[in-house]
Amino acid sequence: MTLVPYEDGIMMDLTNRPLAGRTAVVTGAGRGIGRACALCLAGAGASLVLLEKDDAPLQEATAAIEKLASRPLPLQLDCTSETEVERAFADARKHAGRIDILVNNVGQSARERATEFWQSSPEIWRFVLNVSLFATLLCSRQVVPEMRQRGAGKIVNIGSHVAFTGEVGLADYAAAKMGVVGFTRSLALELAPHGVTVNAVCPGAVDTRVLERMSEEAVAELKSAIPMRRLARPEEIGRVVLFLAGPDSDYITGQSIVVDGGQWMV
Repeated sequence: MTLVPYEDGIMMDLTNRPLAGRTAVVTGAGRGIGRACALCLAGAGASLVLLEKDDAPLQEATAAIEKLASRPLPLQLDCTSETEVERAFADARKHAGRIDILVNNVGQSARERATEFWQSSPEIWRFVLNVSLFATLLCSRQVVPEMRQRGAGKIVNIGSHVAFTGEVGLADYAAAKMGVVGFTRSLALELAPHGVTVNAVCPGAVDTRVLERMSEEAVAELKSAIPMRRLARPEEIGRVVLFLAGPDSDYITGQSIVVDGGQWMV
């Protein structure tokens, strides 16, 4: 095995490309965890289809992946729109022939609009549930029939440790991400007889642009609550996703792997 560093902490194995010949679709691939997942998968030899709402990060991620592999297919869309999602996956199939791996990364809390539940509004609940749960169901629905028929496929959903720990001000997000966990388990049972695995990765606090909205004191407090006393790096989530998307995890399905430095222990 010959490992070489790439960017963002990604390590590329020049001698072992376990995902060569496979196509992976990553939602929300332009930034943070989604970008790291895409880079990890590309480093393992996969061909990538990148789904992202914002054009600038989509193009940046595309350029980064081009240094690792052949040009990915970048598609700009809103993953909560049924019409746009159906069109994007049709384009992905036309480009790649088939989809072997789906990483459902798109998701978002209410962020600056987050409040305690008694002050919250149905409008915000709908937004959070749409982007953090409905988009996962919608994108999965595009690939499940072909994976089921083919008798092979990998679906990896990005949840959150908040689904298990809860957090004041994030009731809607915790509900959405626990929905992702429940969906993962149910779909895994459905597809297990057909050779398709479905798993979830549930990160804790990750060093992404979301933290830019927080004060230094708040970030320090966040770190102090983590037994490892640091935030996760995006590529540390990406490597777990890579494991679940690859052949070494063929007998693992329906699981939710928490990656949070020891905050939540099952």
